[in-house]
Amino acid sequence: MKRIAMASVAVAVIVLAIKYAAYRMTGSVALFSDALESIVNVVAGLIALWAVTLSYKPADSDHPFGHTKAEYLSAVIEGVLIVLAALLILREAWQAYLVPRAMEEPLIGIAINAAATTINAVWATYLIRQGAARRSPALAADGRHIMADVVTSVGVIGGLLIATSTGWTILDPLMAALVALNILREGYLVVMSSLSGLMDRAIDPEEEATVRDIISSHADGALEVHDLKTRLAGRAIFIEFHMVVPETMTVGIAHEICDRIEDALQVAFDGARVSIHVEPEGEAKQTGVPVL
Repeated sequence: MKRIAMASVAVAVIVLAIKYAAYRMTGSVALFSDALESIVNVVAGLIALWAVTLSYKPADSDHPFGHTKAEYLSAVIEGVLIVLAALLILREAWQAYLVPRAMEEPLIGIAINAAATTINAVWATYLIRQGAARRSPALAADGRHIMADVVTSVGVIGGLLIATSTGWTILDPLMAALVALNILREGYLVVMSSLSGLMDRAIDPEEEATVRDIISSHADGALEVHDLKTRLAGRAIFIEFHMVVPETMTVGIAHEICDRIEDALQVAFDGARVSIHVEPEGEAKQTGVPVL
């Protein structure tokens, strides 16, 4: 994951250089807004690299549950940067609207920007897939942000092609404003998704159903399992529940059942951290929906 985050920074720098060249060649405020968003991509990539590196630090006395939530902080910061970039783009679009200017060599600049957009599309797709596969909020947020950049870039290219063929210079600042509004929306989605993780959101219902099935199929000897709770912390999954056993069952046998369930859960969910509270039948206090 650290190598992926480092590569993301490198790709962002390359795309920024290409898009800035397109802006310098044309003087288009829409292409300038596209390049400005790429600056955010570079900074966001650096923050994601920091967060991924920190998230792999082992647990210590001050952070006994590890550092995996650092990735959510990365995504929140990235969302704030997206909003700042959008405000700067809106400012540039307004000034270009007040003082319209014709583009220079627009077709060459548009072609250069299209090449950068293609690079971004390929890399964003890869980041989104890796973020989902590795349960990395930082990589997933970076990928979604870059994909939003791709969508806005396609809109910019289409608008500038129309402006070039019709001579409607007003389309240049208009497309820049649309870019800003779109990345404002993306910034909102990134921040809200990260805040949900920081507030200990439960795992997806489909995954929780898998957890219930695994517990039920590996809890032979137990009488009941209840009060199942799950939460996400970056790529880590925490699972806890109460298991009721016969009063005559020895601690050793109860421990064997716990080990069997824990091993099965960790096979299904890499890195899952499982806590099981064992209760004798006469002392069981069920407050949640039973699993078994």
